[in-house]
Amino acid sequence: FEQAHAGTLLLDEIGEMPIALQTRLLRVLEGNTVRRIGGQKDRPIDVRVVAATSRDLGSMVASGAFREDLLYRLKVVHISVPALRERSEDIPLLVDALILRAAQRLGRAPVEVSQEAMQMLMAHSWPGNVRELENALERALLMASGPCIEATDLPIDVAAEKDSALTIG
Repeated sequence: FEQAHAGTLLLDEIGEMPIALQTRLLRVLEGNTVRRIGGQKDRPIDVRVVAATSRDLGSMVASGAFREDLLYRLKVVHISVPALRERSEDIPLLVDALILRAAQRLGRAPVEVSQEAMQMLMAHSWPGNVRELENALERALLMASGPCIEATDLPIDVAAEKDSALTIG
């Protein structure tokens, strides 16, 4: 929190936080202060907190696994991002951006994606969401022998859904 002072702190997978730590986090958020371990005085902080989770925090509150007061403290602005499987129309744009980023990171030229490979990418259920897509594309980029990612370059679990591939009009 001190390092994020005057900035933004991302708490990824907040739904995984143990209940005892939730109590401490709530205290920090309500008081805008932190105390170092072994410290004697509180230090003021000015931090914007962004929390993300793939869990249903409402049901976790109902089961006692997440503090209701912390949920309301964090839920000032709530943005729901549907799973990738629910927005397959976003896949082509994500593919373009992720291939460009992976190519830059790997020191390779960006490549195209064949229509068959794109159909497979759009038909896959993506249980790992964008992170899974990113990893699949990086693998395909490494496996591609030419200027185009083909269906055979895709990971086996993506290619396995070939028969249910969508048709791109």
